Amino acid sequence: MKMYSKAITGKETEILTPEYEVLVEFYKAFNTQNIELMEQNWSLSDGVMNNPLGGILRGWANIQEVYKKIFFGKAEVYVEFYDYSIHKQGEMFFAVGREQGYILKHGKKIELDIRTSRIYAKEKARYKQLHHHGSITDAKLLDTYQALVMAQ
Repeated sequence: MKMYSKAITGKETEILTPEYEVLVEFYKAFNTQNIELMEQNWSLSDGVMNNPLGGILRGWANIQEVYKKIFFGKAEVYVEFYDYSIHKQGEMFFAVGREQGYILKHGKKIELDIRTSRIYAKEKARYKQLHHHGSITDAKLLDTYQALVMAQ
């Protein structure tokens, strides 16, 4: 297990490990609204799973629709990964930590605080994301986040 204290924003240039690199890629894709780069980060298998914004979603096609709403909708969303650890086991690893950021829509800014975990496995010598779990403890904040992003 490796613990990290510096947040990942997607702007990092120093790549420490392949696991760190794929996490940087995810946050770069998210924070630059790059759907093609996001697709490269995820496994395209039907078994992949994502939540919380769109509920439990399986398969890249369904997950991609939520990212499109985030990326091409009227709300601006930014997150960074911090206070996290990376746990590697064979050809897989998982990262657990927190995301902080904001959602901005119509001049209203809401701070985000999300507990998150991501699971990656090697596919053809490259890590691909298989699973994401995010947990927003404040139910009212989750409702607000979903309403601002999903209702375009």
